[in-house]
Amino acid sequence: MPFTRLVEVGRVAMVNYGKDYGKLVVIVDIIDQARALCDAPDMTRKPMYFKRLAITEFVIDISKSPNKKTLIAALNSSKAFEKFAESAWGKKLAAKKAKAASTDFSRFKAMIAKKAKSAKIKAALK
Repeated sequence: MPFTRLVEVGRVAMVNYGKDYGKLVVIVDIIDQARALCDAPDMTRKPMYFKRLAITEFVIDISKSPNKKTLIAALNSSKAFEKFAESAWGKKLAAKKAKAASTDFSRFKAMIAKKAKSAKIKAALK
């Protein structure tokens, strides 16, 4: 099968555009071929266009249009959001966020540490 990340009920997706940019949501219902009803523990249920969602590899086992309590219980039992944070994609986003939040002094310390590491490697190779 060429595609492994299919749009389906229970699929975890990340919002890639709009005011909810960067949030992880769960597809709880498919409205039509362009939109899905999405929900997350910290947001209200609303329709989103597929082109505004980045589909992840994680699926939780839920029925169509569950209530908020059932959705949160399923998310906690599957630990889908935690698994996403441990994936390469999640680590890359966390590193990008940490770098954006860094200060001048922390960037300076990182530069000095990088120079020291490079000097040790050069000395070991000589």
